Amino acid sequence: MKKTFLKLTTAATGIVAVFTLSSCNDSDNNMMEISSQRTITFENVVIPKDFVESGSFQGTGAAPVILPGQSVAIKFSAGKAQSLMFATMYGASKDWFFASKQPGIKLFTDNGTAIIGDVSSSVLLWDNGTKDNAGQSESKPIAQVPNVNAPQLMKLNLDYNEMTSEFTLTITNTSGGTANETPFSPGVWAVSNYNGAQLLNSVPFFTPNSLSNPEITDIAQMGNIDKMKVKLNANTGIMTGLSPALVVVYRGDKNPVYELGKMDTGMGLKDIAQFGNVSKLQNSLQSFPGIKGIYVAGNAPVPPGNKIMTSFKADPGDKIAYVTMFGFSNDWFYANETSIDATVKGDLSSKTALFDSGTGVDQYPGAGNRQALFGGTPQSETMVISKVGTQYPVPSVQNVIKVTVN
Repeated sequence: MKKTFLKLTTAATGIVAVFTLSSCNDSDNNMMEISSQRTITFENVVIPKDFVESGSFQGTGAAPVILPGQSVAIKFSAGKAQSLMFATMYGASKDWFFASKQPGIKLFTDNGTAIIGDVSSSVLLWDNGTKDNAGQSESKPIAQVPNVNAPQLMKLNLDYNEMTSEFTLTITNTSGGTANETPFSPGVWAVSNYNGAQLLNSVPFFTPNSLSNPEITDIAQMGNIDKMKVKLNANTGIMTGLSPALVVVYRGDKNPVYELGKMDTGMGLKDIAQFGNVSKLQNSLQSFPGIKGIYVAGNAPVPPGNKIMTSFKADPGDKIAYVTMFGFSNDWFYANETSIDATVKGDLSSKTALFDSGTGVDQYPGAGNRQALFGGTPQSETMVISKVGTQYPVPSVQNVIKVTVN
């Protein structure tokens, strides 16, 4: 499968509809014109963050540490290209910490099957290189601690919910009675964003064989996660690509693309919402009453910082509708929420909303293994078309997509 910033599917590129349009003179913005040609632009304005999800964990007793025999659990979502990185201090040391190798614990096999059960072999013990055994300052690269069996001290167990693509990692302190008995400090975890080709941060928290940074140093020396939490919070967020956009000029009171509160009609909206493929809806609408023109903006996925556009012809009395996939979802799409006069120019972003087509079970955006981003197919559901709610921390519409007509 071709690697792009937004890997929806090969079908996602679609086929660009070609229309011969005559050019007309434009007048001032926001003024209606007669039989005029316009250009509609869809811009992906989302700001990519390193991590799609992150958080912290600590012991549940009177003290926040995780003592021998105690366990903590971390819940997170991921797709098959992603992994989990975590870090916690080896308490009985000057500057040691537990973490996996980069980019984190592998969560899926190469064919996309979730890895469950004991994954303790993934944990490693690292020397931060900032304190010697006597507690004196030093400046050495981060390196694995020799002659200590980290999996003997920490047990890692993974469970997986396939419907939600959510993992639960249980961390158990098994160091009791060993020569390296130790408490674990509060810790941090993160899942790197994936752009369809690679992780945005393939070395979260630290770089092996390099000097440490202030955030991991505070964890390794004092078990203090405050600096790392601030850094993670600033660099965590949902991002997305957009699909090619379908633009329809029509007459009448009914939006030909979707109807809020009604089931998907099977005309092709599902193909856009799940895979970014506009072809089926484009063809279906050819015979739809009141349709005056159908146009496609773009012929490939649209990553952050990029835009697509198409020209269209509009007469007084015409309306315009548009739709594009929220690429890092199971079945979401952006479309105009209200009726729009096709002869009006300006910024239409405030008239745009994010909708759930009701055809696929939702998973965490950008971290769901059934999403087209990871080569998956959504688990089918039959729900009415609705606006996307607040279950996930999705950026506001205006922070993802800008729609303008000139």
